Amino acid sequence: MSLITNVMDHSLDEGYAEAAARKQADGSGGMPKTLRAKLGLAGGLVLAALVVTVGAAQARVEAPVVAKEREELIDRIDRETEAADKLEDGIDALRAEVSARQREALRRSGQSNRTDLVGVLAGAVAVHGPGVKLVVNDAKDTSTGGDGDARSTTGFSDTGRVRDRDMQRVVNGLWESGAEAISINGQRLTALSAIRAAGDAILVDNRPLVPPYTVFAVGDGRQLSSRFQNSSDGLYLHALQENYDIRTALSVEDDLRLPAAPSVIVRTAQPITETAPEKGTS
Repeated sequence: MSLITNVMDHSLDEGYAEAAARKQADGSGGMPKTLRAKLGLAGGLVLAALVVTVGAAQARVEAPVVAKEREELIDRIDRETEAADKLEDGIDALRAEVSARQREALRRSGQSNRTDLVGVLAGAVAVHGPGVKLVVNDAKDTSTGGDGDARSTTGFSDTGRVRDRDMQRVVNGLWESGAEAISINGQRLTALSAIRAAGDAILVDNRPLVPPYTVFAVGDGRQLSSRFQNSSDGLYLHALQENYDIRTALSVEDDLRLPAAPSVIVRTAQPITETAPEKGTS
């Protein structure tokens, strides 16, 4: 207690106190005494006030210009986005027209049933039927999970978020369990589909998706649900729910409707005709 009392009573170091007393005795401390010193101090204060005033006035003048440029940039982005959406709608319409004409041509040639089957398996045509609906969502508190976990090395900000590889395992597990057609948030999957990450976003065929991720899988609903939940990928999803609070909901549906894939283009593979020799076979 004596130490605390001493510190409180002598808050100013004795050396500083002696120096201040000497300056006061010499008349060198406090406000300037000479006219020249006073004029210098006044000039400095006026200069500082001028700098602050000019800066404030310049900021006030530039603020409307910056706001106007920002509004113009936002308007330009909106216009370009709208134009891109219209072009994309036009592309989808043309692809639908081409697919319809292809089906009509094959129907006239007597290959309609085979073409429909190929279209369903390739994702080129819309389908409907019984199946399962699986909703996968981030944890409510996306900061859950421990540091140093292997999941935290994939570039995402925390372990409570659904990753691209999580959705890859979900989709692969559904295919393995007997799904005949799958879509994620209305995006139909094909043999050429890719699920990957860009920053914190999940991309399906280069289209960003936002949670919750709703997966439709057409197949024998009850059998598909049972097989998936008992598979290694279903158990993996259950472990994510238990360990990281990722939310999931699986239900059997009587009728699901899946759209056609927006683009099914093959640039390299060529079909083998009956007269063409098969290369690379023995």
